[in-house]
Amino acid sequence: MLARQRQAVILEEARRTGAVRVSDLVTRLGVSDMTVRRDLDVLAGRGLVEKVYGGATSVVGKSTDEPGFEAKSVRQRAQKEAIAELAATLVRPGTAIGISAGTTTWTLARALDAIPGLTIVTNSIQVADVLRGSTQPDRTVVLTGGVRTPSDALVGPVAVHSLRSLHLDVVFLGVHGMADGPGFTTPNLTESETDRALVEAGRKLVVLADHTKWGTVGISTIADLDEADVVVTDDGIPDEAKERLAERAGELMIAETAETDEAQEA
Repeated sequence: MLARQRQAVILEEARRTGAVRVSDLVTRLGVSDMTVRRDLDVLAGRGLVEKVYGGATSVVGKSTDEPGFEAKSVRQRAQKEAIAELAATLVRPGTAIGISAGTTTWTLARALDAIPGLTIVTNSIQVADVLRGSTQPDRTVVLTGGVRTPSDALVGPVAVHSLRSLHLDVVFLGVHGMADGPGFTTPNLTESETDRALVEAGRKLVVLADHTKWGTVGISTIADLDEADVVVTDDGIPDEAKERLAERAGELMIAETAETDEAQEA
């Protein structure tokens, strides 16, 4: 098992139970005590867990917490890949699409390489970097200007102004959290304004969010649940969330996860 895979398992367990013990992780992962402690050091350095004697505790998220791109990229990788592959089936050749910042949307960008004739607008430095390496000669990539956030999004008046002059077929939105009431949210006030401008530029809104996003609430709402034409999530989504999203959103698509935590343990 690779270090990133181990760290994803550790992080998921810490978030699920609130705390993890080194001795338990040694048994579960089949690695040495020293390896587990190194993984905890990495996760603690990224602000994802807090080290305590004998293990680590989860970091309780606040509505303004905004992890960096690298920190978020280790979370739910298998789920994000499954979501991205399913979401890519919604993209038609020759269309103009918008892609917001985020690690799930970044994964989507990687899944679009075989689709010709796309015009893609994004406010994500990471997404633009992926698209820059496309093998499609007829692809157009538009990167908005703006001020850079910890998640490598470009936000602010420059980004908003450029987005308000565009008309896109589909917008793919990554979110920090989703919940009944607050809707789709972000921990960054400026980014929420930019994301709203991106949403308004599209005729169709597709939200990409893995199951851990349900119940998480950022400080600012980007869109209500019923504004989403499609929500693409994974098969770990709780039944309550599945029911609410099916009621509120236009369509709920659930990606089957190829790699589960149990598979990662093998």
